Amino acid sequence: MAIVQDRSQRAGAIGRYAALGLGALLFLIPFYLLVRNALMRDLDLTAPDWYWLPPHWQWSNLQGVFDDPAVPMGRALLNSVAISVVQTVGVLVLSGLAGYGLARIPYRHANAVFYTITATLLIPAAVTFVPSFVLVSSLGWISTLRGLIVPGLFQALATFLFRQFFLSFPKEIEEAAQIDGLSYWGVFWRVVVPNSGGFVAAIGTITFIGSWNAFLWPLVIGRDPDSWTVQIALSTYLTAQKVDLAQLFMAALVAILPLLVMFLFLQRWIVEGVERTGIAGD
Repeated sequence: MAIVQDRSQRAGAIGRYAALGLGALLFLIPFYLLVRNALMRDLDLTAPDWYWLPPHWQWSNLQGVFDDPAVPMGRALLNSVAISVVQTVGVLVLSGLAGYGLARIPYRHANAVFYTITATLLIPAAVTFVPSFVLVSSLGWISTLRGLIVPGLFQALATFLFRQFFLSFPKEIEEAAQIDGLSYWGVFWRVVVPNSGGFVAAIGTITFIGSWNAFLWPLVIGRDPDSWTVQIALSTYLTAQKVDLAQLFMAALVAILPLLVMFLFLQRWIVEGVERTGIAGD
């Protein structure tokens, strides 16, 4: 019986690893195609023959992305980094404080405020798009980083997730800190935040990716090329007059590298935080 059980466990382990390997391969295929196409010529990309590797390695495509006078890719990358970093920090601070206040600070109308914030998640983005544009335009923030950053500094979904997470946070630790003389502000920054690294990393990553990939709002607000984000810069390679495939793939590869590097460094905390985002409060 022991031998049969051991063989069954081995077969199960082999099956799991085979499934994981197949899944990893399927997920890597788009990255392979992106790298391969980024290092090819337009002539090879549109040729009827299939090439597993570029027949002519075009490393000059990378330089061409940054040397193109019509597409300020370098400036667009800097804009995207600035917008994504500031919005991520803003969401973590503002939504984190709001979520903690709703979860822990006694207030007669706390539930009403929470339900109001949650209800805004039911409003389609298209409904608030025009009023937001009118407000930003009236402030004179068109084609400025302020117009691109400020509307995304607070998110109702992040506030909801923070509240649910803080409800599940061990209250005894906070009470011990309050006995030692810490206020709610001190407990939040000195006790709660240091013990919420995984969750904060997960919310921060989700926010950063959403900000980095945003397209419609930057397209409407960033009218001047100096205020373009990387997604707007990518869209300029697809026009009615010309489609530069090689440069488009190389620019796309450059655009995803910051996200890839961030994920590689934060993957342990991201996985830990994602596992905890579904925890419901009492």
